[in-house]
Amino acid sequence: MFNFTPLLGAQSSSPASQSLLELDGGVKVLVDVGWDEHFAVSELKALESLSIILLTHATPSHLGAFAHCCKNFPLFTQIPIYATTPVISLGRTLLQDIYSSTPLASSVISAESLADSSFASASNPIDPTLRLLLTPPTTEEIASYFALIHPLKYSQPHEPLPSAFSPPLNGLKITAYNAGHTLGGTIWHLQHGMESIVYAVDWNHVRENVLSGAAWLDASGGGAEVIEQLRKPTALICSSRGAEKDSLTAGRGRRDDLLLDTIRATIAKGGTVLIPTDTSARVLELAYFLEHAWRKEHKDGSGESPFKSARLYLASKNVGATMRYARSMLEWMDENIVKELEAVEAATTSTKQHRRNDSKPMVNRDNKSAVSAAGPFDFKYLRLLERKKQVDRIVAAKGARVILASDSSLEWGFSKEILQHIANDTSNLVILTESYGNRDDTHKAKESLAALLWSWYQERRDGVALEPGADGQNLEQVHTGGRELQIHTAERVALQGKELLAYQQHLATQRRLQNQMPLGNSSSLETSADAVDETSSTSSSSSEESNPERQGKALNTSAAVANLNRNKTGLTKETLGINVLLRQPGVYDYDVRGKKGREQMFPFISKRRRADDFGDLIRPDEYLRAEERDEVDGHDMRDDGLNRKGKLGQKRKWGDTGLQDTNTSNGTGLTHKRRQQRTHITDTNGTTNGDVLENGLHDPDLDDLSDDPDAESDDVTNGPSKVVTREQVVEAHLKIAYVDFAGLHDQRSLSMLIPLIQPRKLILVSGSISETAMLAAKCRQKLVSASSESVENSQNGVFTPLNGQMVDASVDTNAWTVKLSNALVKRLRWQNLRGLGIVTLMGHLGAMAVDDQEFADNSSKKRQKLLKEETHLHDAQKTPAEAKIQQTTPILDVLPASMAAATRSVAQPLHVGDVRLADLRKILQSTGHTADFRGEGTLLIDGLVAVRKTATGRIEVEGGGLELPEYPVRNPESSFYAVKRRIYEGLAVIAGG
Repeated sequence: MFNFTPLLGAQSSSPASQSLLELDGGVKVLVDVGWDEHFAVSELKALESLSIILLTHATPSHLGAFAHCCKNFPLFTQIPIYATTPVISLGRTLLQDIYSSTPLASSVISAESLADSSFASASNPIDPTLRLLLTPPTTEEIASYFALIHPLKYSQPHEPLPSAFSPPLNGLKITAYNAGHTLGGTIWHLQHGMESIVYAVDWNHVRENVLSGAAWLDASGGGAEVIEQLRKPTALICSSRGAEKDSLTAGRGRRDDLLLDTIRATIAKGGTVLIPTDTSARVLELAYFLEHAWRKEHKDGSGESPFKSARLYLASKNVGATMRYARSMLEWMDENIVKELEAVEAATTSTKQHRRNDSKPMVNRDNKSAVSAAGPFDFKYLRLLERKKQVDRIVAAKGARVILASDSSLEWGFSKEILQHIANDTSNLVILTESYGNRDDTHKAKESLAALLWSWYQERRDGVALEPGADGQNLEQVHTGGRELQIHTAERVALQGKELLAYQQHLATQRRLQNQMPLGNSSSLETSADAVDETSSTSSSSSEESNPERQGKALNTSAAVANLNRNKTGLTKETLGINVLLRQPGVYDYDVRGKKGREQMFPFISKRRRADDFGDLIRPDEYLRAEERDEVDGHDMRDDGLNRKGKLGQKRKWGDTGLQDTNTSNGTGLTHKRRQQRTHITDTNGTTNGDVLENGLHDPDLDDLSDDPDAESDDVTNGPSKVVTREQVVEAHLKIAYVDFAGLHDQRSLSMLIPLIQPRKLILVSGSISETAMLAAKCRQKLVSASSESVENSQNGVFTPLNGQMVDASVDTNAWTVKLSNALVKRLRWQNLRGLGIVTLMGHLGAMAVDDQEFADNSSKKRQKLLKEETHLHDAQKTPAEAKIQQTTPILDVLPASMAAATRSVAQPLHVGDVRLADLRKILQSTGHTADFRGEGTLLIDGLVAVRKTATGRIEVEGGGLELPEYPVRNPESSFYAVKRRIYEGLAVIAGG
């Protein structure tokens, strides 16, 4: 059984992605917890009884709501979560940037929740326009949430651990494959029984500067076939975004040249170029490409190149940590990045060796000391901006500059502020790097600024400016013509007076509702890991196990303790029992007289050791290098970070009383210390503030920021707060250009790869209504021609569900389990085919009596006893016929001699395997035959024999048995029979007399 339900992103212009996969046995898998730029809490649903969670990309549309769910949804942090290492690291920096950039990410409390509080009444109504904010997760909390994710590597099957409230996974295996598009982006393959599910949303099979292509095609087979693990799945979940987009004729090279030509046309006139991008994913591709373009222009460009006088910036509040993580994950990038790093290390080593042998320093033509070569992400010309005052001074300055800023939606981050400053100048330019589709009526009222600019770009109402490119082609830049641009800015304001009382009453109401939940509720029993550990304690006695009343009391106590952990409310000593020695400080005595069971001995909770097939599980964050750790104010955030400082019994430095305020100790003192250290250390670019950059430019706008005590951090309102929206109208005179740097699949890649994958069921999500309908129509036609099934079955195998609509995509296969007799097993003759064992069976099906002791578990004697007692009770109530049926099992035995002779005469041989024409060509050439490809899918051998492979995998051999004189061969065997023999050698014969 396999049911699929898209929760977000299906047939919608919203980029948010969230899907629910339900497998046989009640297994529920949640893939992605995405959000869009509006951060609407109403779009999120608290799902119950989830087994595992999978994350695909480190973008807001795939994990933007992860921290919100961890903080506000009970039990969410107890669900096992799996992702690749880059998704974990870059996702952490992404959410830290989001919560520090916009208050809307903190989530607005709904009006219904405020109306339900006891503070609201007829005489004291709640203002419907009041937008109170929930408490946002801190930087330390976000780091702790991502520390819970289990990291995985590509192409390594893994059997996940289920959550405490999930049914058994029954052998579920998950495997991550490279999806391209983002660093660590994942195509998930799930194998559960007969179900083989491939979840591929937002992928790119084309290699880029930093990222390698998606792992669809097998490089060993010439790149024309899909890898075995992803081929012919029972269900393929694929995104339809980009189905209406045509690919560039010259590919990636044309795209890169188009971006450089567009930038050159603007900076040559002294204008500012704004490129809105994300903060952790596609920004790596843009930053790497522009940095190396600047290096090339300064090294090989002419003296009048506009790139030499233009400045390059990257503005994001947490971009320093993002680039630090990127430098430590080069092995996840394209192989060219690894080669570049190896070349840099070799050059650095040779330079050090030369300096060691020669006392004179190396001098270049410009009489400057030679510097070591920079690595892929060691920026020479790209300057990182992480503070608002830095951005304000850069924008206020004059001169040509290119600014990469987050976010691509222009709804939050520095990109929104920069747009306000440069909108009224006709010499400035905004380059959109992704398309935003045609917004439907439900989203036009709340479309983002980037979507609005995209609609202006498509309308072209005020004319188009044509700029000449380097290749002679014209570049299109659309005029905005002084249109009004309404910019809404959300600000956080502290609560006062009645607003603060309403917020406090709302929290009290929520606590009261949670306290009124029945302790016997199954969800209450699963709210805390402590409850699970206590109920699994090994100190319970046999008398307690046989007393149902005492077992019920233990469960109620565990549920009450779990409720205490969630709601932070008090419990009486009678409710806690013996656990009062652990739960209440200052309590050291407990009267055990008259107690029974576990109440008689000191409580002990044994921590469960988690292990897999390779041994005990370790925590990878304990083995991180110094540059890989997530530090805040110089403190490591792992294992609760700063929260560990004041724990009871923990060692502290001499003279530290442990009573200082955390904010004081981490605020003024450390800030002053950092300001003192900033004069001795270099920034992320390898240049000291106020020095001359390697491109010869001086940045006076950033010189005095290190000495400004207010420049260290922006003003942040702590405590209960509300959001106030300020609207500003700006006249837009700048130009708009578009260069596709989204790194997503297009119409050509979708129409070519999906028929090669050959899925039995296809589910299209993550795209607009028009994109989904167009791709579904094309896939129905192509899958019918490539499939051996009927037209009706192939067309019914393409699903286009809406949000919340369940699709039954179960595989139409029935499986039975039979037992093989020992005599039949001895006669099996296994054949090896590409690492797989294949055998043919032919036997007589019968019934055999089975002893119950044969299937008993020797490791659990107590369980055997209980099962036997229950079996005897059931057998006593059943008829002898039913008991006889239960004691037999189907078995496959050797055929009798009379039946074997009759079967041998009608059996036909059956060949299993897949012959690849590229492999067949190599084999024939090694044996002296001439083999060349002629046309598409045709192999010509010795000019006489033609081998074709149809779309269904059928091999057709045409030709004669004679030899031509112009094609002499060393092997006297006929070419036709030689080809047939080589084809049969690559197959396995599994039937026949």
